[in-house]
Amino acid sequence: MRISVVTPSFNQARFIERTIRSVLEQGRVDVEHIVIDGGSTDGTLDILRRYEGRIAWVSEKDRGQAHAINKGLTRATGQIVAWLNSDDTYEPGALDRVAHHFTGDPDCRWAYGKCRIVDEDDREIRTFITRYKNLLLARYTFPRLLAENFVSQPAVFWRRGLLDEIGYLNEQEHFCMDYDYWLRVGSRYPAGVIPEYLANFRYHRASKSGSVDRRQFEDELRIARAFGGEHPWAILLHTANYYKIVAAYKLLEALGR
Repeated sequence: MRISVVTPSFNQARFIERTIRSVLEQGRVDVEHIVIDGGSTDGTLDILRRYEGRIAWVSEKDRGQAHAINKGLTRATGQIVAWLNSDDTYEPGALDRVAHHFTGDPDCRWAYGKCRIVDEDDREIRTFITRYKNLLLARYTFPRLLAENFVSQPAVFWRRGLLDEIGYLNEQEHFCMDYDYWLRVGSRYPAGVIPEYLANFRYHRASKSGSVDRRQFEDELRIARAFGGEHPWAILLHTANYYKIVAAYKLLEALGR
């Protein structure tokens, strides 16, 4: 089984080599790594050239992150696909566990695992958020996903056939294209759960998530409302969760965490 991993990139020379190595050093799994760079000028291309022949890459102007990911997904040849941002990493052996899960459950269309939050130096941070998400991970239902986005994007994988059935990422979504896609898939198929740490999400001030928390959560609520017509209670819960999580992140910022 081949797993194709798409990495959108723009001026991430500081982190992208760690991302590439975390994909290439996965072990026995057949992995295809596709880097779609938006025309970096910070030394990223020098790093990509060092991995010529081991990764596929292109560097050209694009229309944003979702467009870059979609470009990579159209090139993917694996039965399983995912995207890993250029500052995030996989845990050692993660893709072997993913391949084992999908091989063992041929009816599974998409699956997710656990994900740590790390800082610029790969130190784990915000562990209480991780613990909270882990409590919800094993209890997937579509209404629960409508009520709160507890799925960590770097730890999600799906069968490539879903791209033909459901389509690609919505390029109009700039902060929550992942949540939009999870709801599109989740409205049709239950998620498989891989109860192990698969990835690390890097939180830092220069990242998109590090700079637009409130906008991200506003967009998640808007997207949930678009899918929640048959689940009004889930949308009420999401509204309450919106205020809860915005308050929590404000506290974190005040505490410098």
